[in-house]
Amino acid sequence: MGIKLDHVNTFQIVTDAVGGSLGLSALAALVPLIVFFAMLLGLKASAHLSGAVALLASLAVAVFGFSMPASMALSAAGRGALFGLFPIVWVIVMAIWFYEITVASGRFEDLRKTFDLLGEGDVRIQAALIAFCFGGLLEALAGFGAPVAITATMLLALGIKPGKAITTVLVANTAPVAFGAVGIPITTAGEVGGRTTEQVGDIAQLVSVIVFVIAALVPFVILFILDGLRGVREAGPAAAVIGISFAITQWLTATFFVYQLTNVIACIVSLAVTVAFLRWWKPKGVGELRTRMGLGDAEPATDLTGGRIAMALVPYAIVVAVFGLATAAPALFNFWTIHFPWPGLGDRVIAPTGSPMDTSYSLSVLGNPGSLMAISALIVWAVLAIAGRGDGRYRLPAATPLHALADVASRMKLSALTIVLVLALAYVMNYSGQTIAIGEFVASAGGIFTLFAPVLGWIGTAVTGSDTSANALFANLQVTAADRIGANPDLMLAANTTGGVVGKMISPQSLAIGATAVQMNGQESKIFTSVVGYSLILLALVCLTVFALSGAPGFLVP
Repeated sequence: MGIKLDHVNTFQIVTDAVGGSLGLSALAALVPLIVFFAMLLGLKASAHLSGAVALLASLAVAVFGFSMPASMALSAAGRGALFGLFPIVWVIVMAIWFYEITVASGRFEDLRKTFDLLGEGDVRIQAALIAFCFGGLLEALAGFGAPVAITATMLLALGIKPGKAITTVLVANTAPVAFGAVGIPITTAGEVGGRTTEQVGDIAQLVSVIVFVIAALVPFVILFILDGLRGVREAGPAAAVIGISFAITQWLTATFFVYQLTNVIACIVSLAVTVAFLRWWKPKGVGELRTRMGLGDAEPATDLTGGRIAMALVPYAIVVAVFGLATAAPALFNFWTIHFPWPGLGDRVIAPTGSPMDTSYSLSVLGNPGSLMAISALIVWAVLAIAGRGDGRYRLPAATPLHALADVASRMKLSALTIVLVLALAYVMNYSGQTIAIGEFVASAGGIFTLFAPVLGWIGTAVTGSDTSANALFANLQVTAADRIGANPDLMLAANTTGGVVGKMISPQSLAIGATAVQMNGQESKIFTSVVGYSLILLALVCLTVFALSGAPGFLVP
């Protein structure tokens, strides 16, 4: 079967475009992905260079393999690039800026010191709270390696040895990843997979169900890493409270509130519940633990006051309030929307079903997560500036947040370029039919595909270091495969996302950031060895959970 063109005004996607064979077409469609991964892993090229070369490969395959007009292929790349900039890069930059404002004000340091007051000097509990709860909060707001770098140094400050510190934070940085950077991985999965707003909400709910057990389990794993089975026995009650409260809140927020704030709320609730629990329950054997780990006596409480602790938490209360208001009263923020048919593609890309694909671009200027984070950051800036006027310790000069914004933008240049290139690659593959061809081919495996669907996300995140990038690469493939085998497309997108969650800890990006944070430069392979087992075990758990959900009654799965 050949490509059908209607007076060169439309492009009909045909999945057996190469040699009239679905297998050959799928093989050709894999070339851009093979190029991308080979450059990253084999040639050790930078992510943005790998993305650029893979994009060129996808354009070549689209034009010469799938007979897509060159102008339309380039237009598809532009469509993906713009989505990469707005809202994805916009969200990430604003989230990191929000965090930097708290650092510049001095309130972040108070938040760090607050952890020293918890757990009666039990560094295992303190490490779980810092790496899992606070790390999850940082993942929700910043992502892209910031939680690993920041929490690893905080664990070192507790006296934990570098190897155990970095293993702990990498394993802890799992369950929160799916909802990281204000839910961008899920937003990307929905956008690239062609899902509606309601369906994106279903994806978020399914992700929270799949990672429920992981979220409840990881605090116990942290105890095991730090102190073996003895640590699990002695501090297990605290780990149970941390993990279960986080998992339940994560599910409730993703299901009934707003998925963009899932991690923010889950982390805050988990911290609050654990603090209350530790006022009633006290860990045993703390002195022996500190001796066993080569630590001195626990330092006395700092001069933190209730007011200082409250002010350290205020920024996160503000972001919850802003997003909550946007959800409860969307008309306040969604009155200004940019929406237009994409030049060169509008109603011209015809799906294999014969219907035109929706290639239009839409953005709520004020209602998108990036703009809501910007609004939150501006409010926090004003509040912290006013609150710090009488105390030089918390003085926040007017120019400091502006300098911080410029610094964030500068630091993000290469990461932003990578995101833009990967999204451009994904859209070229989607609109040319490459992703659909791969999806149809892998779907030939039948229902067993649901068991291995998370592996795609795991591979994508392990290689790129980003669950967002993994979803950009494989979302449409998962949807196509689901349609062919009669599976739930939203479940497959959730599977891709959660597979990426447990792949994050073994990504070269995470390993490099972690090695730098704990001063183990050049020992990335040693760190990899310490975490790969946990990654594979958790991946198997995710695969089994997804497979079980694929066979669950319809009323149990959104």
